[in-house]
Amino acid sequence: MAESGKSSLRRGKPNYIYSIIGVSLVLLIMGIMGWFFLNISQAGNMFKEDIRISIYLRTQNKDSIVQLQQYIALQPYAKDVQYINKETAKTIWNKDNNEDWSKILDDNPLPESIDFYARASYVNTDSLTKIASNIIALYGNQITDLQYPQVLVSNLNERASKIGLIFLVVAIVLCIIVIFSIDNTIRLAMFSNRFLIKTMQMVGATRLFIAKPMDLRAVLNGIISAIIAIAILFGIMQLA
Repeated sequence: MAESGKSSLRRGKPNYIYSIIGVSLVLLIMGIMGWFFLNISQAGNMFKEDIRISIYLRTQNKDSIVQLQQYIALQPYAKDVQYINKETAKTIWNKDNNEDWSKILDDNPLPESIDFYARASYVNTDSLTKIASNIIALYGNQITDLQYPQVLVSNLNERASKIGLIFLVVAIVLCIIVIFSIDNTIRLAMFSNRFLIKTMQMVGATRLFIAKPMDLRAVLNGIISAIIAIAILFGIMQLA
């Protein structure tokens, strides 16, 4: 009789293993997606900071050129500010185009310029337009033009926005799945102990008293699932 009661009690206890495994897998997928998103974001920033902005000079006055270069270097958006003279411009052009036109042209038609790279947070159409307008307003009489690949900047930001939106939607869906998984764990515990719960209600137990151990068990299962997911994700990151 006692053995029968024990076997009945064992059958009454819910099995949380599958629930823990399921929540761990969902959390692992969320972690992997977050890791990919951070790496994609970092790669996108690297691409953005590799876009060169060229200020073509009209003036030949060295003091004016140094003043403009120092002004750009002091701005929060600028990095790697360089003065490009005609010979350096020719070398860069030949390298980019795999040609040497010195045999055809005697004079170097390329203008001198001050080149710099903008920080990733400033590489968008609005910010670069504002930066260009500000520089032209201050030094318009010393420069002929300010150029950067506008189409590339626009495409980078559009694609970054689309990727960010996709990751956000998937993350929300996975969060909902995790919440439902934990909720189902609590419901499973309540269903498995429905006769015990009914008995407790008959003797006057409150709802909080009945639900508290089940809620604590659900929280514990969530913590165990999180630890498992973090350990697996850390292993994957180390292997990668």
